[in-house]
Amino acid sequence: MASEAVKKILEAEALSDRKNADARRQRDDIISTASGRSSLAIQKKISEATAEAAKIRSAYDEKLKAYEKKSEAECSDRINKIRQLAEKNMNSAVDEIISRFF
Repeated sequence: MASEAVKKILEAEALSDRKNADARRQRDDIISTASGRSSLAIQKKISEATAEAAKIRSAYDEKLKAYEKKSEAECSDRINKIRQLAEKNMNSAVDEIISRFF
């Protein structure tokens, strides 16, 4: 009778060990699957963010080119106006000098 009880205890312990091992294996599988999925999700988000950053960068590059073009045109206009004013002033100065000495 005692040996029957010992046998049942040993069987119960063996069954418990198998169930624990199965539970650990399932846990590891779940963790591995979740880790893989999260890695894929992270990679996807990084890829999306990289694409969005490239799109934004491209838009800013276009705006920068337009701004540079506009700035260059404004600078050219200002330089031309200053050049014209300088020529006018120079002509007036020459005329004044000529009128004083001749």
